[in-house]
Amino acid sequence: MLRRILIIYPCWPKIPEQTEFHLPPHGPVCMAASIPDDYEIEFIDENVQSLPSQFEADLVFLSVMLTCQLPRALEIAALVRRQGIKVVAGGIAAMLHAEEVRQHVDACFLGETEGGHLSVLLADWERGELKEVYDFMHDQPDIRLVGPARRDILNYDFYSYRGFRMVDLVHASRGCRFNCFPCATAYLGGRKFRPRPLEKVVEEIEQIDNDRLFFVDNSLAQDRDWVIALFDAIAPLKRHWISHPILDDEEVIKKAADAGCWYVYQAIFDMSDVIRNRVKRLKDNGIGVEAAVLLGTDNQDDDYIKRLVDFLLEIDVDMAEFSILTPFPHTPITETFDRQGRILHRDWSKYTTTNVCFVPKHMSCEKLQEMYAYAWRVFYQDISAQLRMARLFARISRNNRLEASPIPAKIKRNRGWGGETGRKALDGA
Repeated sequence: MLRRILIIYPCWPKIPEQTEFHLPPHGPVCMAASIPDDYEIEFIDENVQSLPSQFEADLVFLSVMLTCQLPRALEIAALVRRQGIKVVAGGIAAMLHAEEVRQHVDACFLGETEGGHLSVLLADWERGELKEVYDFMHDQPDIRLVGPARRDILNYDFYSYRGFRMVDLVHASRGCRFNCFPCATAYLGGRKFRPRPLEKVVEEIEQIDNDRLFFVDNSLAQDRDWVIALFDAIAPLKRHWISHPILDDEEVIKKAADAGCWYVYQAIFDMSDVIRNRVKRLKDNGIGVEAAVLLGTDNQDDDYIKRLVDFLLEIDVDMAEFSILTPFPHTPITETFDRQGRILHRDWSKYTTTNVCFVPKHMSCEKLQEMYAYAWRVFYQDISAQLRMARLFARISRNNRLEASPIPAKIKRNRGWGGETGRKALDGA
């Protein structure tokens, strides 16, 4: 008899300044790929679906990515356990908050699921010997064992916006050799860059019936030779993709554009010519730029933030996303703030990057919250986010990138690319 596993992705508070849309989550589909075929899998994304009153499963996995998901995840764990079903929690937030999470679930899974790690837990559960913690954080699997994600567990009807299907998430590498002050990647996976074999990346992309992808790698700026080889390998696939920062190198950026890159999330951390020229190189190659801007760092006051917003408008980034510096567990900045006594609270529901959770150096908490609202308001006051996105799509369309789709016409119609719906989506109507 098939044993039934239910994977739940808890909901979290959305950022009110952003247009609400939902991407198909990446953690659950990667984890599902490590579950043997002799288990039946059901997936519920609580951000787009309702939980049942009665959970029909033999085992429940909570896939928790964000710190602000944690309160809801623990509520769900209590609901499930009251029905006599064992609960396992995993994901980035479970790793960051392991000591707290383990008190509310039957097992806490830490680390990556490949390499037989998840099978160890399942074997223990089958024997009725489930342990409280499975810690594989320092036992990373051979990256060659990372295969395609199990996207068949997703219901893509939930992942569309204005008539077209959202991007599918994929990764070509894990780990990050950098150790940026607001980031917990070094704690989660160490500082070793672990690129997947290119043939594995190509194989996975070929299996995704979507010509729009999001490379969720921590950074595509860690190894110049590898990233060039990656772009050469995926160029023949004719996909259109977005990513986090790409190595600021003319040849690399041109190859990224030729390989289908049309949009990059670029951290804007100062108003230097380095940033100005980096944005220009991307845009000169037809790649849209969304500025990822962190507010509240120790070099900022309210005047600095005003000048930073003016700078973004001057260099004509396509979009901007403003976030308040947040002291997430196991990040370098949190260690500093802890020593200095500057963390205000640990109400995880407010760790959304929209709330001030620490004492700024050159502003009051109230002033930083005010400047966060100012940044969103002023950047988008003349051209709304919707119009900015429409302008970006129109420019890309003129470059024939979105029109040269390799996906069959039948699939295009199913995704809303054809007819009036598709035209409205492209026009940003």
